[in-house]
Amino acid sequence: MGSRYAHGVSFIDRIFGRRLATWEAEREQIGPAAGVPILGLDGLSSAAYGPEAGLSVLIPVGLAGLLYVGPITLAILVLLAILYFSYRQTIEAYPNGGGSYVVAKVNLGTMPGLIAAAALLIDYVLNVAVGISAGVGALVSAVPALHAHVLTLCLLILVVLALLNLRGMRESGFAFGVPTFAFVATLAVVIVIGVVKTIIGHGHPTAVIAPPHPMAATAAMSAWLLLRSFASGCTAMTGVEAVSNAVPAFTEPRVRNAQRTLTAIVVILAGLLAGIVFLARAYGIMAVDQTKPGYQSILSSLVAAVAGRGLFYYVTIGSVLAVLSFSANTSFAGFPRLCRLVAEDGYLPKSFANVGRRLVYSSGIIVLTILSALLLIVFGGITDRLIPLFAVGAFAAFTLSQAGMVVHWHRLRGAGHRTSLTINAVGAVATGAALAIIVIAKFTEGAWISILLIPGSLAVFMSVHRHYLTVASKIHEDRPFDAAALTGPPVVVLPVVSWNTVTEKALRFALTITKDIVALHVAVDEAKRKHLEEDWKKFVEQPLQARGFPVPRLVVLDSPYRRLLKPIIDFVDGLRRQSDRMVAVIVPDLVERRWFEYMLHNHRGDVLRTLLLLRGLDKVVVVSVPWYFDEESS
Repeated sequence: MGSRYAHGVSFIDRIFGRRLATWEAEREQIGPAAGVPILGLDGLSSAAYGPEAGLSVLIPVGLAGLLYVGPITLAILVLLAILYFSYRQTIEAYPNGGGSYVVAKVNLGTMPGLIAAAALLIDYVLNVAVGISAGVGALVSAVPALHAHVLTLCLLILVVLALLNLRGMRESGFAFGVPTFAFVATLAVVIVIGVVKTIIGHGHPTAVIAPPHPMAATAAMSAWLLLRSFASGCTAMTGVEAVSNAVPAFTEPRVRNAQRTLTAIVVILAGLLAGIVFLARAYGIMAVDQTKPGYQSILSSLVAAVAGRGLFYYVTIGSVLAVLSFSANTSFAGFPRLCRLVAEDGYLPKSFANVGRRLVYSSGIIVLTILSALLLIVFGGITDRLIPLFAVGAFAAFTLSQAGMVVHWHRLRGAGHRTSLTINAVGAVATGAALAIIVIAKFTEGAWISILLIPGSLAVFMSVHRHYLTVASKIHEDRPFDAAALTGPPVVVLPVVSWNTVTEKALRFALTITKDIVALHVAVDEAKRKHLEEDWKKFVEQPLQARGFPVPRLVVLDSPYRRLLKPIIDFVDGLRRQSDRMVAVIVPDLVERRWFEYMLHNHRGDVLRTLLLLRGLDKVVVVSVPWYFDEESS
């Protein structure tokens, strides 16, 4: 009836790596050196677009915006410090993974936990889109001729990231390590040189290449603009959560290594943010419209102003491009792990909890790739269009996590619990206030989309959970096996196209389980029908009669409209209505050894099997009998 590809091919191993055994999981664990590029890219890369996001909001006020970016950045750094101390405690309290979902679920209840999960999953998807689009923005700044290909470049980078992560966490750490440390090193050099030049120039350094002239002021500064700028700048903190989610991925001592990784990420991020904003003010660098030709990112202008557009410029911008693009890797590490936790609790499909060939949660990686691609396509790969949606989910998760930790310390009441409770309480209040500002400031710019997606995600979670509860109640059995209900061997229906070795093997199997066999042929060609009837009599009926075996009935169904599968399904349906016995449909399958041979055959057996299952016919079972291409007939 059909054919199926049955043999793996070597190029899959070359692309994704060899399949890893379960016992090799310990080798895939990471230390702080690998943890920084794997789990810190989101946070570190936000140094490249966080200040620009805040300054972009201040474009209408012209150069006056630089007077306010310092205090805004200081407020962001204070909030970052609060989050750092809060999540250090979370890591210690939940060494098996203390992300927002787990902390909120355990301490606040299932629904707050699911809200945190929904918010964080949405933010992970947005992080992929924002990181990649910002990376391509950096590339376009260096090579303006690529401006027309922004979306194509975004999707290409997304595919590369997905493939690297499907190869395993450890390998992705090695792949991202070099660009991450190059990014930090080159920006550190730029900041040091820029600060020295600023000191020598008494606060007014001379730019090697003058930055783009800012737009003339078209509006006056207002509290509303300041709030919007702060809300956009808060995107710099969206990656802090990732380390607490991935504590089990670290080598022993897990808690200490996770805390060291978090410390390194936060210290580096704070230094980069402070340095970039300081030099942007010193050199008079303002954000420009990304959608217009000739766009220059803040970092591109800054590096050119400090060091010119020589080799060092392109090395620096190359590292910025790599890290911004790879910043999505934080989501590729966090999204699948969070999906696994939610799936284990029955609120997402169970496949999200299955470990793939490289000991990663492949389903989560694939779903994240698809959702991110859709988001990039919808928004054209433009960072400024995506930023307003960003950070709502992250800060909602931050707030619920910190509130959950307050309840945790209140219940624990151990030594030093008051100090710990106070730290998390301050974190909850601070992130809650930041969330309120972000929602208000970004609501009309697109934050309402993120807000609507959270209840939409909750509806999906609850629908999946209800399904699993229904299935569990339906299949639950506490009665002994009912031997009285046995009805004897099944009636077998064997679809037959022609007499060949594939059909012979299927018939041989059918004769081992029952004497009541119907060989069913759908006739669309009279010559083939007559040929089959002759072959059946010669090669089946006569040999079986001679040995005293029961002879299967050959039933031919006419199909004047050349429909092959519906007559079989209708026949099976009618047969099971007439009989109180099981009806077994045996599907002969030709199985090729090479992948390209799979495309050379029809797959009606697969379609028939699927249609019978979807029809939901009780008392009907479907059995596949494979015949391999190089199998010798007996």
